[in-house]
Amino acid sequence: AMTGDGVNDAPALKLADIGVAMGITGTEVAKEASDMVLADDNFSTIVAAVGEGRSIYDNMKAFIRYMISSNIGEVASIFLTSALGIPEGLIPVQLLWVNLVTDGPPATALGFNPPDKDIMKKPPRRSDDSLITPWILFRYMVIGMYVGIATVGVFIIWYTHGSFLGIDLAGDGHSLVSYSQLSNWGQCSSWEGFKVSPFTAGARTFNFDVNPCDYFQGGKIKATTLSLSVLVAIEMFNSLNALSEDGSLLSMPPWVNPWLLLAMSVSFGLHFLILYVPFLAQVFGIVPLSFNEWLLVIAVAFPVVLIDEVLKFVGRCLTARARKQSGKQKED
Repeated sequence: AMTGDGVNDAPALKLADIGVAMGITGTEVAKEASDMVLADDNFSTIVAAVGEGRSIYDNMKAFIRYMISSNIGEVASIFLTSALGIPEGLIPVQLLWVNLVTDGPPATALGFNPPDKDIMKKPPRRSDDSLITPWILFRYMVIGMYVGIATVGVFIIWYTHGSFLGIDLAGDGHSLVSYSQLSNWGQCSSWEGFKVSPFTAGARTFNFDVNPCDYFQGGKIKATTLSLSVLVAIEMFNSLNALSEDGSLLSMPPWVNPWLLLAMSVSFGLHFLILYVPFLAQVFGIVPLSFNEWLLVIAVAFPVVLIDEVLKFVGRCLTARARKQSGKQKED
């Protein structure tokens, strides 16, 4: 950066990465040649402007980080469903709802993140630095893969487990099948003596006496609801991860951005709306969940915070080591 106020400073102001002209004492020539005009001629304002610029840049990365990792998770869930041969866990209208409605409020609220506490202690970035580094891309992939595994995993858990992590899931009376049966559900018509029990979901009872094989299509409505709820919950928790690129939630807790907490409440509220309003539940092909089923959703979704905390810790260690090596090279 270059500061100046006179006509003779104009060439240097023009050639600098950022030319800063004085707003009060600066000449019109200097102002025209500069990229930025310092209105109050106070150099401390430059420091404040740098901090604000870094904060805006970090918030832009937070938005991208949240959206990319969430979208990778959705793609991963679709891929895993196809690769494992299990029934489709999420239908198109549900994915559209998540992308167009549920994800919107938290993504917007991330633009109001306060700056990191050490934002002015970080070294300046180069103008040609990549927005997404290999390490950040790796983090996107890890988080995205967990989102996909959790979304598909809870679908499989409902079909194959009567309880999980001590949470009773058999209260609705649904029949359990083996993973082999679930992954080969298309061959159900050839299974001799295959029968399933009716189960309840909200005020509805699902009976499969006429066609037991419909248990893997019409009967998947509860498993689909769990998958959608895990996807929504995990993306809400993931928005907390995006508060800071490398800062722990212990040093930058969620309440530093009240807009994000409000946005999460709105998104969860909209999800509850489509779950518990019968007409909307029918449109989205879902059913109400019991208390135990919500415990399962939280238990499967929350680890995304712990995983990213570990990745952030590794990132801080890598950054500290890189700075230490850079300092040694300068001394040499």
